[in-house]
Amino acid sequence: MTPERLERIQTTLNKRQPDLTVITDEVYKPHNLSAIARTCDAVGIPEIHCVWPTDAYRLKASSTAGSSDWIKVNTHDSIAAGINSLKDRGMKVVAAHLTDRAIDYREYDFTQPTALLMGTEQEGVSDIASEMADEHIIIPMQGMVRSFNVSVAAAIILNEAQNQRQKAGMYDQRRLPDDVYQTLLFEWSQPSILHLCRKHDLPYPKLRKDGELLDPQGFSEQVNASHRAKKLRRSNAIAAAKNRS
Repeated sequence: MTPERLERIQTTLNKRQPDLTVITDEVYKPHNLSAIARTCDAVGIPEIHCVWPTDAYRLKASSTAGSSDWIKVNTHDSIAAGINSLKDRGMKVVAAHLTDRAIDYREYDFTQPTALLMGTEQEGVSDIASEMADEHIIIPMQGMVRSFNVSVAAAIILNEAQNQRQKAGMYDQRRLPDDVYQTLLFEWSQPSILHLCRKHDLPYPKLRKDGELLDPQGFSEQVNASHRAKKLRRSNAIAAAKNRS
């Protein structure tokens, strides 16, 4: 871990906006999902919410330009469940949707806790999502076409959200809770150790100020103990199977 790398991670985490997110309503094209994820990372959104049309659709790491490493993806069984979960967290759900009650996206106050709802590529926002949304917003169009591509529209709207929040000073100090910040700091700065923790079901070890393990020897002993315990369980299971036969 170089000092420059650690500083970049800390700077990025310090600008994350935990009360700003995106929820997609069956957006299924991988390049659109990936573009939305990249934009979310760029404006400091730490997690997104997705309702997949089928299990075959997922955010593909190979097409996210690395943003899948920095963005948490939450999935929901239905758009109603997703919207309700966000409202339970105190967020307003704002649908990018052309209706009679829609307002110019620049007139919406993005400094308040907000989840931007983007609809499917062909059908847009579903009827149930439209009804559940607190607000509808639109991007005024001056040409013959009536809408932007979904990922382009998300980028335009989120750029406005970023501008409003910058003017309000919301990027000037860390807004992530301490426990979330420390968890992400570990996961981002120690991917190899993270893999071992998940493999052996171990708690995250503490880090020094320079981002390295506070007690590397102690952690190594935990990994070795876990490995020995797994090996012993396998041996016992094999012996038990032989005795039964």
